Amino acid sequence: MRTTLAIDDSTYERLQVEMRKRGCSFRQIVNESLSQGLDRMQRSHQPRRFVVRPFPTGPRPGISFDSVNALLDDLEGPERR
Repeated sequence: MRTTLAIDDSTYERLQVEMRKRGCSFRQIVNESLSQGLDRMQRSHQPRRFVVRPFPTGPRPGISFDSVNALLDDLEGPERR
């Protein structure tokens, strides 16, 4: 496909450097650069997998569930009544 692009001067210079370095045509360098850029953009916009990392839960060490009154005293203090 043929089209007209307005390319920034700094981008044009970088493309020219790559063209000379690789010995490729300007058209080939522009197409490769656009293709690589689009690939990178598509990879960065893919949703990331959500991972849940569980951690151990339970009563704090030293707390006993044997007596409800003792448990409430431990958690709220003896003045709770």
